[in-house]
Amino acid sequence: MKSRDYSNATLTIDLSALAANYRLLVDKFVGRHVGVAVKADAYGIGVERAAQTFFAEGCRTFFVANLDEGVELRGILGPGPEIYIFEGISADRGGVFTANDLRPVLNHLGQIATWAEHAAATSNPLAAALHVDTGMSRLGLPGQELDILLAEPERLAGIDLKLVMSHLVCGDEIDNPSNNNQLRAFSQIRNHFPDVEASFANGAGILQGPEYHFDVARAGLALYGGNPMPSLPNQMSEVIQIKAKIAQVREIDSPQTVGYGATHRAIGPARIATVPVGYADGYPRSLGNTGFAVIDGVRVPVAGRVSMDMITLDVTAVAPEKAAPGCEVELLGGGVSPVELARAAGTVDYELLTRIGSRYHRRYVDTTSSGNS
Repeated sequence: MKSRDYSNATLTIDLSALAANYRLLVDKFVGRHVGVAVKADAYGIGVERAAQTFFAEGCRTFFVANLDEGVELRGILGPGPEIYIFEGISADRGGVFTANDLRPVLNHLGQIATWAEHAAATSNPLAAALHVDTGMSRLGLPGQELDILLAEPERLAGIDLKLVMSHLVCGDEIDNPSNNNQLRAFSQIRNHFPDVEASFANGAGILQGPEYHFDVARAGLALYGGNPMPSLPNQMSEVIQIKAKIAQVREIDSPQTVGYGATHRAIGPARIATVPVGYADGYPRSLGNTGFAVIDGVRVPVAGRVSMDMITLDVTAVAPEKAAPGCEVELLGGGVSPVELARAAGTVDYELLTRIGSRYHRRYVDTTSSGNS
């Protein structure tokens, strides 16, 4: 990623908080190991620093979405750690998997056949995970394909199954009955693979309770400071903050309008601050007239539409000396809860994190060692 030394917007990533979140989940987990998902550039914070932090905390099992991410991660971590690719394997990419010691998550009978054929061609058993659908109706073997596999176990010849896994549909809803339904279904499936470790829980699943834990967890959002149980207080430490400096302040009187489309109209004398962050930086356009920021502890609303490179805030309620050009505004983290801001945008905090743009000055800090870069 290019250096952004002159940006007026800063993304601060607290690696000590990242490590603390991993340790918290490890302390709660009763299985063998807490693996981590570092897909989508580690949920927007930067896969290199995130993966190195988790590795230093003892993590040896990593999950990514696709092959490109797996190859990049292997280059970061070197030999040794287990790296699973959620999207699985396609017929022309077996050599890339084996050259980089990557493990596909096998999602259907076709992928099982592809990986078995590649294993036969290499004359070596090849490690993989088996994904069985228990209610998501997305990736994973549906029931009829699982029945075929159980009736024809020779389909797994040459495949060294390391994990059998499924994915919670409503893990972030503590009282949702589908969680228990999936748990029962997965427990029955797991019985067909007694010598294979089971993986069912994400971060929310860990907090659901020990019955969801099994052998290996796949923690994601919780590691990065998101609330895995939005109906409960967030137990996770804050990992990211985004701040930007005010570029200009305008004194306006009614009936002046603000921004494209004239969607905001001042109802009296007001001060409007322009901040150089917009939807090109991952600040959702849907936050126009609904979002908020914080200046000196005071919440200020987004006034008008979010533009490509800037937003406008109504800072009338803030002391003029605290909302002048060059003063900092909290846009995410600190006084701006990612869950609340995501709700205002009509989305989830997962999306806020993974949409973080590349134009911020990125600042990594480690408060345990007083280091930063």
